[in-house]
Amino acid sequence: MSGVGENQLISIVPDELKFLFELEKQSYCDLKVANKTEDYVAFKVKTTSPKKYFVRPNTGVIQPWDSCIIRVTLQAQREYPPDMQCKDKFLLQSTLVPPHTDVDDLPQDTFTKDSGKTLTECKLKVSYISSSTTQRSSESGATNGDGNGSETISRLKEERDAAVKQTQQLQHELEMVKKRRMNSGNGLSLKLAALVGLIGLIIGFILKLTLASPT
Repeated sequence: MSGVGENQLISIVPDELKFLFELEKQSYCDLKVANKTEDYVAFKVKTTSPKKYFVRPNTGVIQPWDSCIIRVTLQAQREYPPDMQCKDKFLLQSTLVPPHTDVDDLPQDTFTKDSGKTLTECKLKVSYISSSTTQRSSESGATNGDGNGSETISRLKEERDAAVKQTQQLQHELEMVKKRRMNSGNGLSLKLAALVGLIGLIIGFILKLTLASPT
Protein backbone atom coordinates (compact mmCIF):
# COMPACT_ATOMS: atom_id res chain seq x y z
CA MET A 1 0.00 0.00 0.00
CA SER A 2 1.29 3.42 -0.91
CA GLY A 3 1.53 6.29 1.52
CA VAL A 4 -0.12 9.66 1.11
CA GLY A 5 2.94 11.21 -0.48
CA GLU A 6 3.32 8.35 -2.95
CA ASN A 7 -0.26 8.37 -4.22
CA GLN A 8 -0.18 9.62 -7.81
CA LEU A 9 -3.95 9.99 -8.21
CA ILE A 10 -5.00 12.10 -5.23
CA SER A 11 -3.62 14.11 -2.35
CA ILE A 12 -5.12 14.02 1.14
CA VAL A 13 -4.91 16.78 3.77
CA PRO A 14 -4.41 16.21 6.65
CA ASP A 15 -2.69 12.84 6.69
CA GLU A 16 -4.02 12.04 10.17
CA LEU A 17 -7.54 12.31 11.59
CA LYS A 18 -7.60 14.21 14.90
CA PHE A 19 -10.75 14.40 17.01
CA LEU A 20 -11.46 16.49 20.11
CA PHE A 21 -12.70 13.75 22.44
CA GLU A 22 -15.48 14.62 24.89
CA LEU A 23 -17.85 12.14 26.50
CA GLU A 24 -21.38 12.07 25.06
CA LYS A 25 -20.43 14.56 22.33
CA GLN A 26 -19.79 14.19 18.63
CA SER A 27 -16.59 15.44 17.04
CA TYR A 28 -15.59 15.74 13.43
CA CYS A 29 -12.56 16.09 11.18
CA ASP A 30 -12.57 17.25 7.55
CA LEU A 31 -10.37 15.73 4.86
CA LYS A 32 -9.59 17.55 1.64
CA VAL A 33 -9.12 15.09 -1.22
CA ALA A 34 -7.73 16.56 -4.46
CA ASN A 35 -7.53 14.90 -7.88
CA LYS A 36 -3.98 15.31 -9.22
CA THR A 37 -4.68 13.92 -12.69
CA GLU A 38 -6.39 14.84 -15.94
CA ASP A 39 -8.79 11.92 -15.51
CA TYR A 40 -11.88 11.27 -13.42
CA VAL A 41 -10.97 9.58 -10.12
CA ALA A 42 -13.34 7.60 -7.89
CA PHE A 43 -12.63 7.19 -4.17
CA LYS A 44 -13.97 5.09 -1.31
CA VAL A 45 -13.36 5.47 2.43
CA LYS A 46 -13.13 2.44 4.71
CA THR A 47 -12.46 2.19 8.45
CA THR A 48 -11.64 -0.53 10.96
CA SER A 49 -14.46 0.77 13.23
CA PRO A 50 -17.46 1.57 11.00
CA LYS A 51 -19.89 1.80 13.95
CA LYS A 52 -17.91 4.61 15.60
CA TYR A 53 -17.63 6.92 12.61
CA PHE A 54 -19.99 8.57 10.15
CA VAL A 55 -18.32 9.37 6.80
CA ARG A 56 -19.93 11.66 4.21
CA PRO A 57 -19.39 11.17 1.41
CA ASN A 58 -17.79 7.75 1.82
CA THR A 59 -17.73 7.24 -1.96
CA GLY A 60 -17.45 9.80 -4.75
CA VAL A 61 -16.02 10.86 -8.08
CA ILE A 62 -13.67 13.82 -8.44
CA GLN A 63 -13.28 15.63 -11.74
CA PRO A 64 -9.80 16.37 -13.17
CA TRP A 65 -7.78 18.78 -10.98
CA ASP A 66 -10.78 19.23 -8.71
CA SER A 67 -11.16 18.47 -5.00
CA CYS A 68 -13.81 17.62 -2.42
CA ILE A 69 -14.25 17.67 1.36
CA ILE A 70 -14.95 14.46 3.27
CA ARG A 71 -16.35 14.96 6.78
CA VAL A 72 -15.60 12.18 9.23
CA THR A 73 -17.72 12.35 12.39
CA LEU A 74 -16.80 10.53 15.59
CA GLN A 75 -20.04 9.39 17.21
CA ALA A 76 -20.67 10.28 20.87
CA GLN A 77 -18.80 7.87 23.13
CA ARG A 78 -19.77 6.81 26.67
CA GLU A 79 -16.30 6.14 28.01
CA TYR A 80 -12.73 7.24 27.48
CA PRO A 81 -10.34 4.91 25.60
CA PRO A 82 -7.38 3.58 27.62
CA ASP A 83 -4.71 6.29 27.90
CA MET A 84 -6.63 8.26 25.24
CA GLN A 85 -4.98 6.07 22.61
CA CYS A 86 -6.85 5.21 19.41
CA LYS A 87 -6.03 2.18 17.28
CA ASP A 88 -8.66 2.91 14.62
CA LYS A 89 -7.48 3.37 11.05
CA PHE A 90 -8.95 4.64 7.82
CA LEU A 91 -8.22 3.50 4.29
CA LEU A 92 -8.93 5.69 1.29
CA GLN A 93 -8.95 3.86 -2.02
CA SER A 94 -8.85 5.64 -5.37
CA THR A 95 -8.98 4.49 -8.98
CA LEU A 96 -9.41 5.94 -12.49
CA VAL A 97 -12.90 5.84 -14.01
CA PRO A 98 -14.27 6.79 -17.46
CA PRO A 99 -14.94 10.51 -18.10
CA HIS A 100 -18.22 11.97 -16.79
CA THR A 101 -18.84 8.93 -14.59
CA ASP A 102 -21.38 9.62 -11.84
CA VAL A 103 -21.01 8.12 -8.37
CA ASP A 104 -24.31 6.28 -8.81
CA ASP A 105 -22.97 4.64 -11.97
CA LEU A 106 -19.91 3.09 -10.36
CA PRO A 107 -19.77 -0.72 -10.85
CA GLN A 108 -19.72 -2.86 -7.73
CA ASP A 109 -16.20 -4.07 -8.53
CA THR A 110 -14.81 -0.52 -8.87
CA PHE A 111 -12.59 -0.88 -5.81
CA THR A 112 -11.61 -4.55 -6.19
CA LYS A 113 -8.05 -5.28 -7.16
CA ASP A 114 -7.95 -6.49 -10.77
CA SER A 115 -4.80 -7.19 -12.71
CA GLY A 116 -5.44 -4.39 -15.20
CA LYS A 117 -6.76 -1.77 -12.78
CA THR A 118 -4.86 1.03 -11.08
CA LEU A 119 -6.06 1.01 -7.48
CA THR A 120 -4.16 3.08 -4.96
CA GLU A 121 -4.68 3.02 -1.21
CA CYS A 122 -3.77 5.45 1.55
CA LYS A 123 -3.78 4.63 5.25
CA LEU A 124 -4.80 7.32 7.73
CA LYS A 125 -4.19 7.10 11.46
CA VAL A 126 -6.59 8.42 14.11
CA SER A 127 -5.72 10.30 17.28
CA TYR A 128 -7.83 11.78 20.08
CA ILE A 129 -7.26 15.16 21.70
CA SER A 130 -8.48 15.46 25.28
CA SER A 131 -10.64 18.46 26.12
CA SER A 132 -8.70 18.85 29.37
CA THR A 133 -5.47 19.13 27.36
CA THR A 134 -7.00 21.91 25.32
CA GLN A 135 -8.14 23.67 28.50
CA ARG A 136 -4.67 23.39 30.04
CA SER A 137 -3.14 24.89 26.89
CA SER A 138 -5.57 27.79 27.09
CA GLU A 139 -4.73 28.41 30.75
CA SER A 140 -1.02 28.21 29.95
CA GLY A 141 -1.49 30.75 27.19
CA ALA A 142 -3.22 33.07 29.63
CA THR A 143 -0.27 32.78 32.01
CA ASN A 144 2.12 33.60 29.17
CA GLY A 145 0.11 36.69 28.28
CA ASP A 146 -0.79 35.64 24.74
CA GLY A 147 -4.25 37.24 24.84
CA ASN A 148 -6.18 34.22 26.12
CA GLY A 149 -6.33 35.43 29.71
CA SER A 150 -9.60 37.33 29.43
CA GLU A 151 -11.50 34.64 31.34
CA THR A 152 -9.00 34.70 34.20
CA ILE A 153 -9.08 38.51 34.35
CA SER A 154 -12.88 38.53 34.34
CA ARG A 155 -12.97 36.01 37.20
CA LEU A 156 -10.53 38.11 39.24
CA LYS A 157 -12.64 41.22 38.70
CA GLU A 158 -15.77 39.40 39.84
CA GLU A 159 -13.99 38.27 43.01
CA ARG A 160 -12.76 41.80 43.59
CA ASP A 161 -16.26 43.26 43.19
CA ALA A 162 -17.65 40.68 45.61
CA ALA A 163 -14.98 41.60 48.15
CA VAL A 164 -15.83 45.29 47.77
CA LYS A 165 -19.51 44.61 48.48
CA GLN A 166 -18.62 42.52 51.51
CA THR A 167 -16.38 45.31 52.81
CA GLN A 168 -19.15 47.87 52.41
CA GLN A 169 -21.53 45.63 54.33
CA LEU A 170 -19.02 45.19 57.16
CA GLN A 171 -18.43 48.93 57.30
CA HIS A 172 -22.18 49.45 57.67
CA GLU A 173 -22.28 46.91 60.48
CA LEU A 174 -19.34 48.66 62.12
CA GLU A 175 -21.23 51.96 62.10
CA MET A 176 -24.18 50.23 63.72
CA VAL A 177 -21.94 48.78 66.38
CA LYS A 178 -20.51 52.22 67.14
CA LYS A 179 -24.00 53.60 67.62
CA ARG A 180 -24.93 50.85 70.03
CA ARG A 181 -21.61 50.72 71.86
CA MET A 182 -22.63 53.14 74.59
CA ASN A 183 -25.62 50.94 75.46
CA SER A 184 -23.72 47.68 75.19
CA GLY A 185 -21.38 45.89 77.46
CA ASN A 186 -17.63 45.55 77.10
CA GLY A 187 -18.16 42.33 75.15
CA LEU A 188 -18.85 44.32 72.01
CA SER A 189 -15.36 45.78 72.04
CA LEU A 190 -13.98 42.38 71.05
CA LYS A 191 -16.47 42.11 68.20
CA LEU A 192 -15.53 45.58 67.06
CA ALA A 193 -11.84 44.68 67.03
CA ALA A 194 -12.60 41.53 65.07
CA LEU A 195 -14.60 43.50 62.49
CA VAL A 196 -11.83 46.04 62.09
CA GLY A 197 -9.29 43.28 61.58
CA LEU A 198 -11.51 41.51 59.06
CA ILE A 199 -12.01 44.70 57.09
CA GLY A 200 -8.26 45.20 56.99
CA LEU A 201 -7.76 41.69 55.57
CA ILE A 202 -10.41 42.21 52.88
CA ILE A 203 -8.96 45.57 51.86
CA GLY A 204 -5.58 43.90 51.51
CA PHE A 205 -7.18 41.18 49.36
CA ILE A 206 -8.79 43.83 47.15
CA LEU A 207 -5.45 45.58 46.66
CA LYS A 208 -3.85 42.28 45.73
CA LEU A 209 -6.55 41.55 43.14
CA THR A 210 -6.30 45.06 41.76
CA LEU A 211 -2.58 44.65 41.22
CA ALA A 212 -3.06 41.21 39.70
CA SER A 213 -5.63 42.30 37.09
CA PRO A 214 -5.59 45.23 34.66
CA THR A 215 -8.02 48.03 35.18
